[in-house]
Amino acid sequence: MFRRPDSHRLASRELVTLGTASQVPTRTRNHNGYALSWDDEVILFDPGEGTQRQMLHAGISATALTRIAITHLHGDHSLGLAGVVQRISLDAVPQTIPVTFPASGRRWVENLCDATAYYHQERLALQGLTRDGEVHRVPGELHGPAVLSAARLDHSLEAYGYRLDEPDGRRMDPARLAAAGITGPDVGRLVRAGTLDTPHGTVRTENVSDPRPGQSFAFVMDTRICDAVWRLADGVDLLVIESTYLDRDRNLAHDHGHLTALEAATVAGQTGVRSLVLTHFSQRYTDPGEFEREARTVFDGELTVAADLGRVRVPRRR
Repeated sequence: MFRRPDSHRLASRELVTLGTASQVPTRTRNHNGYALSWDDEVILFDPGEGTQRQMLHAGISATALTRIAITHLHGDHSLGLAGVVQRISLDAVPQTIPVTFPASGRRWVENLCDATAYYHQERLALQGLTRDGEVHRVPGELHGPAVLSAARLDHSLEAYGYRLDEPDGRRMDPARLAAAGITGPDVGRLVRAGTLDTPHGTVRTENVSDPRPGQSFAFVMDTRICDAVWRLADGVDLLVIESTYLDRDRNLAHDHGHLTALEAATVAGQTGVRSLVLTHFSQRYTDPGEFEREARTVFDGELTVAADLGRVRVPRRR
C-alpha cells in the first residue's frame, strides 16, 4: 500500500470545501473547489478560479493529489485547473494524476493544462467521460480499493456527477480469533485465503468476524432533478450537492439547470443520506441560515451549509 505524501493535515476521510460560490465569487466565498481525503487518496473536485491558493490555506499540497474530477466545463468549476496543474509540475509530483471530465469538454481541458508557458514535468492522464459507469484506473495512479463511478446529469451543457464506493468487508473479532487459537501471522493468512486449517479444524473468515459495510460519498453539482441525482445519492454516507437557489426561486433554478436547497435536501432525505453538505450558493442570497432552514423542513440528518475552508468528516461506520 502506498503512502500519500504530505497528508498529515487531513483526516483519513474528510471533505475540505475550498470554495462554495456559484457563478460569481463573493467577498466570503471563492469559486468552487472541494478536496476529498479518503484513506490514501485525495480527490480534487471542480477546481474553480483561485483553488491553488485555497489549497494553501487549507494545508493541502499538490503532492497529496491523486485525482482531479471535473463535473463540467463552466469556469466556476474549472478555471483553477490551470494553476493547479502548473503547481503539480512545479512540485514535480511523482504519481500520475488522472483528470476526469465530460469528453465534450476536452478542448477546454487541454487549453487549461497548457494555458501559459511553463516547464512541463507533470504526469497527467486525461480521461474524457462518454457514458455512465465506473471510472477506470490508469497506470501509475495512486489509489485504494474504493471504486469511483460517474453519471450524466441534466445541466445546460454536458455534466457528470461522481460517486465513490468502498467495497464491503469484514471486521475480525479478537475474542473469537483467540477462542479459535488464531494469532499473529495466521490472522493475515485467514484474511487472505478465507479459510485456515488449525489443530481444531478448519476456520472460515465468517466464523471469527462480522460484516463491515463499505462507506460511500457522492458529489453532485450543476443539474436539474434527474434520475442520476437519485442514483448518485442513494444511501451514501456523505453527499455534497449544489443548492444554488432557494425554493422561492425554483423557476430560475429549473431555467438555469440548478437545484434548490429544498430539492437537494428532499433527495437526501428520501435516499437515506447520512450527512448532507449544501454548497454552490448564488450571490443573490446573503443569509446562509435560509438554506439550513429550508433544508430542515425535509431532512433531519447531519447537515452542513458549506463555508470556504470548512471541513466535514465522513460519518462513522454504521
